[in-house]
Amino acid sequence: MHDQTICAIATAPGRGSIGVLRISGKSLDDMAVNLVGTVPKPRQAHFCDFLGADGAVLDRGIAFFFPAPNSFTGEDVLELQGHGGRVVLESLCERAIALGARQARPGEFSERAFLNGKIDLVQAEAIADLIDADSRQAARSAVRTLTGEFSKRIQSITSLLTQLRVLVESAIDFSDSDIEVLDAEQLRRNLSDLLDSLDRIRERSRQGALLNQGINVVLAGLPNAGKSSLMNCLSGQQTAIVTEIPGTTRDVLSQRILLDDLPLQLIDTAGLRRSGDLIEQEGVRRARAAIDSADAILLVVDASLFPGCADGLSESDLRRALEPLDDFMENGEDRNEMLRRTSLVLNKIDLLSLSPAAERAQFDDIELAIIRLCAGNCIGIDLLAAHLKDFVAYEGGEDAFVARARHIEAIDEARRQCGSAIENLASRAPLELIAEDLRIAQASIGRITGEFTSDDLLGEIFSNFCIGK
Repeated sequence: MHDQTICAIATAPGRGSIGVLRISGKSLDDMAVNLVGTVPKPRQAHFCDFLGADGAVLDRGIAFFFPAPNSFTGEDVLELQGHGGRVVLESLCERAIALGARQARPGEFSERAFLNGKIDLVQAEAIADLIDADSRQAARSAVRTLTGEFSKRIQSITSLLTQLRVLVESAIDFSDSDIEVLDAEQLRRNLSDLLDSLDRIRERSRQGALLNQGINVVLAGLPNAGKSSLMNCLSGQQTAIVTEIPGTTRDVLSQRILLDDLPLQLIDTAGLRRSGDLIEQEGVRRARAAIDSADAILLVVDASLFPGCADGLSESDLRRALEPLDDFMENGEDRNEMLRRTSLVLNKIDLLSLSPAAERAQFDDIELAIIRLCAGNCIGIDLLAAHLKDFVAYEGGEDAFVARARHIEAIDEARRQCGSAIENLASRAPLELIAEDLRIAQASIGRITGEFTSDDLLGEIFSNFCIGK
């Protein structure tokens, strides 16, 4: 399929002043002549008619021709910029297909750029991330990755791993001779330095992943605790209906917001209670599913139920406040895992004439964050916002790389293997084990840029791109 000429409309559907048709293939001279009457001069704007099969003019606009290998895909690329009407663009696309092209798959232009060595896999993903960026900081991080900053860091780590592998495998080759090839202490220091480098790049990647993917924050609690009011206050919109009637929210409501450039997917859920109402039962079931997959759970509680909360919540108070989550805590492991994702929001503090505050309380072996606020008047929301950023250790910053979960997983695997190499070195294990640790570490890092990858991974990545990109 990579030998076929591909084409796609590269501008968004609908009416617009400009529409773009993009074509890429091994040789496009004949197609250019049929479409615009000539082969345009490379990298120069050529004003011309766009021709149909019978020579009739389909549109008039500007043609750009980028001969291989000096193009985005590394192949010949012909780009026609005409008017943005749907019929006009579809007519041009149908004409290109009639001349031997086929409709491009999502992301296939970027995929060909990767396969032809014009960009690596990280840069290809950054293209999609730049398009999808929710904030200026996310866009800046995507541009930083697109221009190769992240790739340079990965390549430097790959270079270090290569040097260490050469050193260890040379020592294996000369193990039967009297030549001293390996300085064990120097190798230990080099491995420690490599671990430090991996830790630093992981932290910057994690910040970039937060900018790129954000976190899912679920608002849970009993009916009428103020979840919908909190949703409206955080989003700055009247997204959820707020009434005095318990059970008003019966479905899962979702709103994406930015918190100092950190994307949050806010999810308001039905009140957690037993009900004979079939619709409300379904709402509770969906609430439970949302809670199960949440990155952070804000358990909203009516502060007026705890009149002594000004002096802190007792263990019995905490246990009572957490009762709405009891159905999720079937065993100790599940319970602790859920509690680590849970923060307690004491709402309606105006009923007790309390000031907003942020504190922590020990509940069994878990330290719970407790935020006192009034969602109805948006009092104390700044404390909750600061807590959410602290919860995920969000720092922002200009040096973050836009990253994805697979990048962090690969870095973590490399860190584990380097740690294993240090342990094997300390225990005087056979050098073959250390060599294998380093080989796996390098393969893991190589999957980030696409040095070691699979067709399945490529298909998964590029299928999420726009058609025409």
